[in-house]
Amino acid sequence: MIFNASEFVFRPPPAISRMRRVLVKPCASHLAPYPVTTSRDMLSAIIEGIRQVSDADILLLDGDPGGEPIHPLYRSLGYNFPRVLMLDVNDCICVEVDNPLLKPLAVPTFWVPNVILSSDYLITVAPLKISRGSGILSLRNLLTLLPYSKYAQTPGGWQELYSLGIDKVIADLYFTLPFDLGIVEARQKFTVGDNPAQGQAEEYNKIFIGEPYQVDCEISEMLGLKTAHLDLIKAAKMEFEAARNPYS
Repeated sequence: MIFNASEFVFRPPPAISRMRRVLVKPCASHLAPYPVTTSRDMLSAIIEGIRQVSDADILLLDGDPGGEPIHPLYRSLGYNFPRVLMLDVNDCICVEVDNPLLKPLAVPTFWVPNVILSSDYLITVAPLKISRGSGILSLRNLLTLLPYSKYAQTPGGWQELYSLGIDKVIADLYFTLPFDLGIVEARQKFTVGDNPAQGQAEEYNKIFIGEPYQVDCEISEMLGLKTAHLDLIKAAKMEFEAARNPYS
């Protein structure tokens, strides 16, 4: 679904009313405000919407890929919401999760915070960024869920993940961590170069909401973006479904 940002009110999907724990993954690994990171206003709208229909625990989870504490970033971005548990990926107990694809594109298992697995509903919220004609959207936002202790303090670390092909890694992560809802805050389009915190902002006045893959596909099609991991996911989905239903 697409909304005008100026008229946006978050109306939670009906399933949220039955959930006990809702986890929200913002884009918060930079000091700079929106459009570099998820705005406080957007998170506030989501939290208020959830509170209208549910007494579920609400968790906010992100991590700094350099291993720095995330809580100072939360504070600098104004993420000070009552009755919301603010978590740092790098403080969480992590578990190894199998990639359900029979033929993983790059990564057969991921280390992820166990709190993700114990949550009933998962939301990824990201600003609309464009880099070299590719979208940095709700699915790429999941990369900072990978813990520093497992991916930067081990031989190869992040460099090894990138050497495997980061679009393949994102596609594998999509299947391994099936987030329920993707929200892309597109009040502005933010075009960046090598530095994801520096770029040019252009007014756009949109909010996109839906299943994360579908949301990112819709944005990429509307803006003419070549977001490579979406093509990889599409092909893997077809193979995955064929394997599950061999006689269909």
